[in-house]
Amino acid sequence: MEPMYLSIRTKETGQKIKKLLMEQGYTVRDIQDACGFENPQAIYKWISGRSLPSLDNFVILSKILHTSIEDILVIDGDIVRLWGDFKLTVQ
Repeated sequence: MEPMYLSIRTKETGQKIKKLLMEQGYTVRDIQDACGFENPQAIYKWISGRSLPSLDNFVILSKILHTSIEDILVIDGDIVRLWGDFKLTVQ
């Protein structure tokens, strides 16, 4: 297997989270309640790109938004995946 070199683009991921929330009519308060947060600061940090959700919160977001974590993340770099004998490089 070839090595994978990638990085998560936090600012763009935050913009994508914001866009997905708006498209589906969710508010920051909705996400705050779903994640069990007492205040919304963490969600605002995600949206601004200052931080990323934990894996648990990515799972919650993916379920709420009816999408995969991979579709929420904006990744910079090469991802190499192996499916049996078929090899696909996504750029």
